[in-house]
Amino acid sequence: MEKLRIVFMGTPDFAVGILDTILSNNYNVVGVITAPDKPAGRGQKINTSAVKDYALEKGVKILQPTNLKDEAFLSELKSLDANCQVVVAFRMLPEVVWKMPKFGTFNLHASLLPNYRGAAPINWAIINGETKTGVTTFFIDDKIDTGAIIHSAETPIEPTENVGQLHDRLMILGSTTVIETLKAIENGTVQTTLQTDSPEIKTAYKLNRDNCKIDWTKSGEEIFNLIRGLSPYPVAWNLIQDGEQEWNVKIYEASFEKENHSLAIGTIVSTKKEMKIAVSDGFIHILSIQFPGKKKMTVQELLNGMKFSSTAMAL
Repeated sequence: MEKLRIVFMGTPDFAVGILDTILSNNYNVVGVITAPDKPAGRGQKINTSAVKDYALEKGVKILQPTNLKDEAFLSELKSLDANCQVVVAFRMLPEVVWKMPKFGTFNLHASLLPNYRGAAPINWAIINGETKTGVTTFFIDDKIDTGAIIHSAETPIEPTENVGQLHDRLMILGSTTVIETLKAIENGTVQTTLQTDSPEIKTAYKLNRDNCKIDWTKSGEEIFNLIRGLSPYPVAWNLIQDGEQEWNVKIYEASFEKENHSLAIGTIVSTKKEMKIAVSDGFIHILSIQFPGKKKMTVQELLNGMKFSSTAMAL
């Protein structure tokens, strides 16, 4: 049995949880590849990735290439003499990189492949009202999330769970699945299953301003799923208009009450304690919201200092 020498590739917090588990299980991580530092925010302060911060803390060698085909980077990567590469929430790799190690390069994806290939699988599983999801490890090939499946693990999605809560659970499930995959590679017992394509496969499209905007003409359940599928990041948004005032607001938390009514879709009904928005089959109760230039607040905090008129509308 040949001991593994692992290069880990990843960037966000989700990847940190997996890397921590790999190190905690005493695997030899000879290097970490992560995104380059970049300025962010109003002050253009240099922002480092969560994986870099963790690797610095653990004293693991770090590479931050801007170009994954750069000869200097490829030479340094080769010098690490890794025989296995693990990828979690990174970017598409050129063939020269994923083919480099003896035992291959595998990726952990936060969905039950082949469904939800793409950039935002956790979000879209909730947005689309799925009742289950999971994680999958697969060997990387020349397309996005299409390689041969090694292991997968399933978990239910709770009816009111948001993407932040599911993210944390999938990180734990993913950690276990990565360790199972590493053991199979180390022991020479890997068995793979080829992915099959079909028109029914759902895609995890990249999130943008357009697909994060609430469409109040949709059913209450669809709107509720969008809000929880985007909370706490990047957050569902819409416009609220009251007379000549118009605000671009972010809605972090809501609930849906199915009810017959005769109000126009988008009508805001508010009291001192409650704010709800009329939809085709009931009301979306706003629980947590953020107005421009303000901090996130509960709707009770908002209504302590703000009152909507009877003509206020969510657009």
